[in-house]
Amino acid sequence: MAHEIKRIAIVGAGPAGVSAAKYLAAESFFHSIDVFEQQASFGGVWNYSPHAPSSELDVPQTNPHQPLEEPSWLGENDQEGSLDKEKSRPSFVTPMYDHLVSNLPHFLMKHSDDSSLERHPLFARREVVLQYLENYASEIRHLVKFRTQVQNIQPMSHDGKEGWLVRFKDLLSSRVAEDTYDAVVVASGHYSVPYVPAILGIERWNETYPGAIVHSKFFRNPVDFANKKVMIIGDSASGVDLVGQISAVSKLPIVVSIRSMVPHHLTNSTEKRVKMPEVLEFLPASTAARAVRFVDGRVEAGIDRIIFCTGYYFSFPFLSSISPPFIVTGERVENIYKHVFSIYYPTLAFLGLPTKIIPFRTCDGQAAVVARVWSGRLSLPSQSVMRNWEEQRIADRGGGTKFHELKLLEDIAYHNEMVDWAFQARSPEVGKAAQKWSQKDEWTRSNLGAIRKALAKRGEAIEKIRSVDELGFSFEDWLRGENGRTE
Repeated sequence: MAHEIKRIAIVGAGPAGVSAAKYLAAESFFHSIDVFEQQASFGGVWNYSPHAPSSELDVPQTNPHQPLEEPSWLGENDQEGSLDKEKSRPSFVTPMYDHLVSNLPHFLMKHSDDSSLERHPLFARREVVLQYLENYASEIRHLVKFRTQVQNIQPMSHDGKEGWLVRFKDLLSSRVAEDTYDAVVVASGHYSVPYVPAILGIERWNETYPGAIVHSKFFRNPVDFANKKVMIIGDSASGVDLVGQISAVSKLPIVVSIRSMVPHHLTNSTEKRVKMPEVLEFLPASTAARAVRFVDGRVEAGIDRIIFCTGYYFSFPFLSSISPPFIVTGERVENIYKHVFSIYYPTLAFLGLPTKIIPFRTCDGQAAVVARVWSGRLSLPSQSVMRNWEEQRIADRGGGTKFHELKLLEDIAYHNEMVDWAFQARSPEVGKAAQKWSQKDEWTRSNLGAIRKALAKRGEAIEKIRSVDELGFSFEDWLRGENGRTE
């Protein structure tokens, strides 16, 4: 680094931000670490927002460059009947729904240095995960400015020293202030700006049938789908879960539209769902009522509700004044090294960008590297080497949504790479050490798809399951060379 880093700002107190704060604090090197969190508590995306007005959704929604979110307020009214903000908390819409259960076994999901999540069922309810995160973060609470929204971050230079000017707003008082920092961690997540593709006819269809189209971000419970014909677009984890929840009350089968229909998908339908290819067109009412046409020419009519499970854009409006920009198409973060460091501003780092990962542990590994680089115990390669890494990643995966995607077991290898990198630091025993994945962890990750399928067959009994062995998977059998059900 060109200068010594002493003051650090962290944007977000979710799992990534808490990892960053813990690993940075453990260096005992930095003078101050300030964590800015717009919510009233830890947890990030795991905070539940009961009010999720889908009227906030543009259809289509293809613009990642959205303004900062405005909160709704949950709390008490004062004597005049107005909201008393001092006794209230800001609420931002998250993808958490009423009956969400984690799709990761607790021993994979947990932070590497806190196994308390394992006291609960194998797949924990959202409330349990949130409490786990709050407990895990308790030791860095004194570093956090809650109910504080970062408005803008821009590079600055003072007395020949480069740094960052951070503008933030106290959401209770509406007071805006600024402070300067030597380095910034962006740990605000990427589940804020939903993506709804511009399929032919979708805008007119939405105007004709207002409220019929929604994104999974705004789903809360199946009540509104009772006795409705439902179509889900997207076969992601959320799409699969919503089929299970909604099918208990909706008309059957639920139509599931999948972008890439491989041969086994063509027959992989059940009593609850029928799989269809990509939607080509939303048909006008003059052609057919509440209907869509698929790419194979088939038409489905009479659809009451459509849920898009099509993911989110990367969007960081508080970084919009920085050039070159980090967000262009919203499909990835630009000018980035190893999914963490800004190539042109190495005192700015992102945590939690990779997708299809085991997130808590991945953030631990990234945080360990960032902490050791910024304390001066570990070095970054040259700018040209970092650019070459990004160019090679684009050549291998493209510059779109696949750029940050880590395929099955790649997330294991990536995390272990981060741990190895951190241990190259001078005095590697100093500070907080991230832990590599164990052989059992890797075996479980390999079998995760089959484990989830076995779990789905248990229905409401899933909260009684404490181990993968109860689902018919045995790591010990696999070690002995027997069939431990490795896919």
